[in-house]
Amino acid sequence: MIRLLCLLACLLPLAAGAAPIRIKDLVEFDGVRGNDLVGYGLVVGLNGTGDGMRNAPFTEEILANLLERLGVNVTGEQFRPRNVAAVFVTASLPPFARRGARIDISVSAIGDAQSLLGGTLVMTPLSGADGKIYAVAQGTVIAGGISAEGVAARVVQGVPTAGVIPSGARVEQEVDFDFSGLRQMRLALRVADFTTAGRIEAAINGEFGRRVAVMLDSGTVALDLGAARMTSPAHVLGRVENILVQPQTRARVVVDQRSGTIVMGADVRISRVAVAQGGLTLRVQEQPLVVQPNPFAEGESIVIPRSEAAIEQDPGTGLAEIASSTDLSQVVAGLNALGVAPHDMIDILKSINAAGALHAEFVVH
Repeated sequence: MIRLLCLLACLLPLAAGAAPIRIKDLVEFDGVRGNDLVGYGLVVGLNGTGDGMRNAPFTEEILANLLERLGVNVTGEQFRPRNVAAVFVTASLPPFARRGARIDISVSAIGDAQSLLGGTLVMTPLSGADGKIYAVAQGTVIAGGISAEGVAARVVQGVPTAGVIPSGARVEQEVDFDFSGLRQMRLALRVADFTTAGRIEAAINGEFGRRVAVMLDSGTVALDLGAARMTSPAHVLGRVENILVQPQTRARVVVDQRSGTIVMGADVRISRVAVAQGGLTLRVQEQPLVVQPNPFAEGESIVIPRSEAAIEQDPGTGLAEIASSTDLSQVVAGLNALGVAPHDMIDILKSINAAGALHAEFVVH
């Protein structure tokens, strides 16, 4: 934790003089977005690690339907293959994807299959939210785990029941969107902030030399594409997205209690505060004493309980004072003076925030 906080202090001068950021890295362009696709299919060719037909009857049903479409009649037949698994297939259709383009897909088992290693996804249609088919997926699954088992033991590393197929789907239908006919465009900031939105407006208007952009709120900047006087909206956005802007961010402290990670922004400020850190250790130890009768004497053994209980006060770090901070390096120096463990540091930051001395948004995961 001390090293982490020292690293943050070392990075502060770099953050203070950081280069401006391109607008394309700060905003999303209204209408320029992907679309989620989903499908239901079969992975075949597994080495006995597929679905059990008794526990996953839907696998048998879709396999029978597939064979029927291929001209194989299996009505009334009893077949229990262990090399087939039912899966969900998901993908994201990129903006302006054209017919014939390839996209990546993810495959996840939905039955009791043990592994998808070595399997092949059979042709699977992928539909959008409107129910239309936009892509068709097929290919060899690359699973992200390893599974091995013996007679009485089994070991699994990673998740072998999920995998990916790079470029595993081909786009069959395009999303209708008349981009060239747009006259207005909105820029949606990924992190809403009035200062950043104002700087984006000023930078765009300065680039074109006229009023092209208008800030609507902290998260939206509107563009008048006609006022830009360029041949097409694509040319306007191609010029806009590379304009450099210095973003403004809120002061924020983010802590993860599970891993003990603490991340602080460069604008974090702490008012003058004194902190004392220590703790109690409670120890209870049982040492029962057994008393037995003399040899050849009548009687029974008796257990006499003996307990030792103690409370110890950890010395702690005493009372440490953190002066009113003007930058992150002073905050780090004050916290390092306490010399406590990461989880204790999180508790200290919570207490400082509760006391009203931490002037930043405090986020706990």
